[in-house]
Amino acid sequence: MPASGSVSDERRQSTRPSRFPKLAGLALRPVPLFAVQPVLNRLVRDIASRRPELFERLGPHIHTAFAIDVEELPFVLRLLPDPGNPSLTAHRRAENIPFGASISGPFMTLFAIMDGDGDSDALFFARDVEVGGNTEAAVCLRNALDDLEGSVVDDILEIGGPLYAPLKMMLAYLRKSEARP
Repeated sequence: MPASGSVSDERRQSTRPSRFPKLAGLALRPVPLFAVQPVLNRLVRDIASRRPELFERLGPHIHTAFAIDVEELPFVLRLLPDPGNPSLTAHRRAENIPFGASISGPFMTLFAIMDGDGDSDALFFARDVEVGGNTEAAVCLRNALDDLEGSVVDDILEIGGPLYAPLKMMLAYLRKSEARP
């Protein structure tokens, strides 16, 4: 936990309402999952090739499936971080998907962790993030994200090139709203 700030400060920042996650969730509700899968698979494969250290740091958990539940989205993500064949798939909430570890929370909270700005320990103890299943695997994933130089979010936007310009503008807005007291 950082020396400055407190769990309540972190919680207040992480739970600040933002319209983007809710609007994105509503916009994605009618989208068929088969249309989302190629984008997710490209993202995870590109991240794996750009950031092999992220997957290497998972050690024995590279074959653990992670269920990632972003509360505002109409689906749950399943990450299999196998460096040789990584996959990220979307599943309807009613599906019973197999997983070894689960991580759930609001978009802005999970976004802050992926962007390298969230104190995942404080967010967990404040109950903004919930972890289930194999907690050792979830902690390894958290440590791998924490140890990265830069931001996975920036990597994702870089992968998309100029087509992701609107997402870059949204990212700037989200970062600005997270920084406000």
